[in-house]
Amino acid sequence: MRQLVVIFVLLLGITIFGTVGIHALSDSTWLEAAYLAVITLTTVGSRDVPRTPEGMVFIIIYMMVGIGIFTYSAFQLGQIIVNADIRTLLEKRRMHQQLEALNDHFIVCGMGRMGTAICEHLEAKRKPFVVIDRDLQRLEEICKESRWLYVHGDATDDSVLQEAGVSRATSMATVLPTDADNVYVVLSARLLCSSIQIVARASEEGAVLKLQRAGATRVISPFSSGAMKMARFMLSPSIEDFLEVTHGSENDLELAEVQIQEDSPYIDRQLSQTDLREKGIMVIGIRRQSGQHIIAPEGTVKIEQGDSLFAFGTQVAVTALASQAE
Repeated sequence: MRQLVVIFVLLLGITIFGTVGIHALSDSTWLEAAYLAVITLTTVGSRDVPRTPEGMVFIIIYMMVGIGIFTYSAFQLGQIIVNADIRTLLEKRRMHQQLEALNDHFIVCGMGRMGTAICEHLEAKRKPFVVIDRDLQRLEEICKESRWLYVHGDATDDSVLQEAGVSRATSMATVLPTDADNVYVVLSARLLCSSIQIVARASEEGAVLKLQRAGATRVISPFSSGAMKMARFMLSPSIEDFLEVTHGSENDLELAEVQIQEDSPYIDRQLSQTDLREKGIMVIGIRRQSGQHIIAPEGTVKIEQGDSLFAFGTQVAVTALASQAE
């Protein structure tokens, strides 16, 4: 931007200089003087000013300085355009390489208010994610500033989902404006990857069943969820205050699902034999790989490979447990 201002000031300055000089050395009007200054500077043509020694010296100086400034400005302007193109190509190449390197990441389809909020939450949790949206201007405004990975395109297109790495992703959220688009995205993603977790937003109650049949793992209706939460606040305000998760503090309480992988140190250990309580973590439930649910497990319950622990504790402790369990 600064270079463009410098170029504009230089060209305007030399044009004004030529206009004033030609007007002073001839009987031309200001408009004629400006016209002569411009066509002389651009070498398009010229109309002689009075051939006095002063006039000829002025035109020589004006042409030498003017052509130098004009050439410099044209070169700088071309360099700005070329550099911008090169920078864009390099950014696209870098992003493509980062997308190809992603594994076990999250995909967010739709960059509206809900999509942006989801991305902010994932960023706060330091989870890798990719955004898909059709609005390139919005993607560049938000994602470039926040350094989020994004794919410009229609999320209902299989090639766009593949570019976002849907076959390698852990989970996907689709929050597009219409239920029809969300259904199509869920169907496409499920066909491309049968194991991916898909969370879809439904604007209408009638779309919930369609999204589930299309392959959505979870369907969220913002209106129903908001109404239920308001009802809970009315019935049990103290409990809701206790469970409310806020942002920006390491002491925030969080309920999270922790997957037990094959190399986890907790495998074949009873809950009472682990250090979870010392870390301030309470296991309120276990889901076995077979689908069995154990609610409020006793201390004698053994942790098995493939279990999902529903851990409740501080944000830092739960995050550390997730890293240790993997």
